Amino acid sequence: METNEALELKEQHEEAVKDKSLRPVSFTMSVLAVLVAITTVLGHRTHTEAVLSQARASDEWNLYQAKKIRQYNTELTADLLSALPIRDQSAANKVTDSYKAHLEKWNEDLAEEEKHAKELESEVRRSERHANRFDLGEALLEIGLVITSITLLTRQRVYWGIGMGFAAAGFGIAAWAFLIR
Repeated sequence: METNEALELKEQHEEAVKDKSLRPVSFTMSVLAVLVAITTVLGHRTHTEAVLSQARASDEWNLYQAKKIRQYNTELTADLLSALPIRDQSAANKVTDSYKAHLEKWNEDLAEEEKHAKELESEVRRSERHANRFDLGEALLEIGLVITSITLLTRQRVYWGIGMGFAAAGFGIAAWAFLIR
């Protein structure tokens, strides 16, 4: 909510104090302003969580890629050792066995790294779904707040009802974000 919007709401609220029949509208606007602020903060935090999760997933994929390159280089070296004529076969077998042990370990590590990276990616998608719900809820709550404020200007309660409808939809969608798994 912008500063000028807050000042306008304050002025409208002061006007409504004079007309006692509009007090429920003023109260509703205050509650909606608080709900907009809460939903905005939740949305921003959820977007930040998604960005941080994406960075962790990228780091995990980079680690996976580095291990994959090491694995490939070790396989290549082992293949070269087996294809070339060697003077000390027992020493070469010892090195080749060591490379094979590394390869087995890296195969296990790669599977684990891939699984972890995919888990982090699913966490990113979940955070983005949450953030989208908070954003939509925030927008509908703001629309509800603005339409409700029209009641103070026009003195027609139909706008209060319409604003409450938008606000209820916004609150419902924002609450839905907590139910997404």
